[in-house]
Amino acid sequence: MDTQTRIELEAAAFRTLLAHLNKRSDVQNIDMMNLTGFCRNCLSRWYQEAANARGIEMDKDTAREIVYGMPYEDWRAKYQTEASSEKQARFEKSFAENVGPKKQ
Repeated sequence: MDTQTRIELEAAAFRTLLAHLNKRSDVQNIDMMNLTGFCRNCLSRWYQEAANARGIEMDKDTAREIVYGMPYEDWRAKYQTEASSEKQARFEKSFAENVGPKKQ
């Protein structure tokens, strides 16, 4: 497979992922983090970092709007629910094990 075709397929897959996530607004970011280790915010950060690495100025809010399909604060007000203490504890444990403080 040539490079351009690979890039086009990856872009199509990413657009499909975003469309799927937009249809599944019932899935909370904490659920995604607990199951997969990434969430919509991670995707938006990676998108922003890729743009910035290519000399395209993009802030966090713009990248989040691309991923969420609307301004982040609107998505939060419309779809975000309070995480249970169990989900929060699982997230804290996973974060400490997988990310935690960076070692010097």
